[in-house]
Amino acid sequence: MNKLEIKNLTKSFGKKNANNNITLTLENGVYGLLGPNGAGKTTLMKQIVTLTKPTSGEIIYNGKSIYEKEDEYRNIIGYLPQEFGAYKNFTAKQFLKYVAALKGIDKNSASKKIDELLNLVGLYEVRNKAVGKFSGGMKRRVGIAQVLLNDPQIVVLDEPTAGLDPQERARFRNLIAEISKDKIIILSTHIISDIEAVARETIMIKNGSVIIKGNHKDILDGMNGKVYKITTNKENEVMDIQRDYKVVNIQRGADITELRVVSDKMPLYASAQSIEPRFEDVYMFYFDLENTREV
Repeated sequence: MNKLEIKNLTKSFGKKNANNNITLTLENGVYGLLGPNGAGKTTLMKQIVTLTKPTSGEIIYNGKSIYEKEDEYRNIIGYLPQEFGAYKNFTAKQFLKYVAALKGIDKNSASKKIDELLNLVGLYEVRNKAVGKFSGGMKRRVGIAQVLLNDPQIVVLDEPTAGLDPQERARFRNLIAEISKDKIIILSTHIISDIEAVARETIMIKNGSVIIKGNHKDILDGMNGKVYKITTNKENEVMDIQRDYKVVNIQRGADITELRVVSDKMPLYASAQSIEPRFEDVYMFYFDLENTREV
């Protein structure tokens, strides 16, 4: 069993704390990391993979500080950044051989491992095709294969499904679930459905601090009595509701407009009804909407 402990972690840039006194304990499984841009997610991930060091606090893996023997710790880390690039003229197999050499994996072991991983990510049949001709989803699968070359115990994925179509996203989620049996996987994304599908727990970060950590049932239970449906046939009321409440969704019919809102208190409209929360309601309750979705 793997165990990663983050204790009182703070990372400062000048007078600003990008991470503020974060404490977490992670074991095998997928953890969803949610938060708006600038919340501190990337800074936290970079500290976990040793790309930057904390201002204070510590990170402990299986009882030992990760900084005691950094090289050994890096050998059990796999990291897929949001901007993943592969040499477009390399075939998938050539690229993975190149990465294996950089990671110090001997040729015989690497060759066998590469074939296993190409099968795992569904790219074995196109292993000799140039990566530059791959779709976005296929390139991301090459990325996950290179992450797994050294059989990491901790895998950190930054926006791995951004820009993928629904079919590729589903394939990627299934792949993440498959490899999470004996690994700690940290999945940072803005796509709430991806976290709903595969994460055992969700961690929400706001202004550098953890505001929620828990399984989905407990988090949704905490939203009972905070999600409402309001119906109206008056356009001025639609505008008033958008001004006064956080609106998750607007659905327009021929005569009636239905608004889904999150609020600490029952909205002051006769048609307001408490409804069952969804996971996107949690996100909208704690974070501001940039654009209300209208369908």
